[in-house]
Amino acid sequence: MAYEIERKFLVKGEFKHLASSSTYIVQGYLYSSPQKSVRIRIKGDKGFITVKSNVADTEITRNEWEYEIPASDAHEMLKLCSKNIVEKTRYIVNYKNMVLEIDEFYGDNEGLLLAEIELTYETQRFDKPDFLGEEVTTDTRYFNSELAKKPYKNW
Repeated sequence: MAYEIERKFLVKGEFKHLASSSTYIVQGYLYSSPQKSVRIRIKGDKGFITVKSNVADTEITRNEWEYEIPASDAHEMLKLCSKNIVEKTRYIVNYKNMVLEIDEFYGDNEGLLLAEIELTYETQRFDKPDFLGEEVTTDTRYFNSELAKKPYKNW
């Protein structure tokens, strides 16, 4: 069983000068609800299929299985996804022994900047950089699967 323990924050300040890399990502959902999703993603020149689901009695730990698939298959599967595709650039920022993934969204989610911090365990402490704002970990509106259905511009 694979787990993802993650906290999400809005980004309120400049961070790009701290990024060690960035990658353009396009993703869509074959199925999604706030409890589970099946995602198709093209990240750079690679394709992935990912299944996520909630874990009982927790709000920040989720089951996650991700597998690389041929990029050509991912492109074809994206055509099966809902009309709302999520497009973003993911920036990697290393900060005090933590890795932050910061997503800058495009299209109908333009203007949204979200940072994710993957943790080893739920109660793990970490230093927050100044550019992190409000925590939105438990606000399902900020799940990428929900952004595909109800884009940020429509809030």
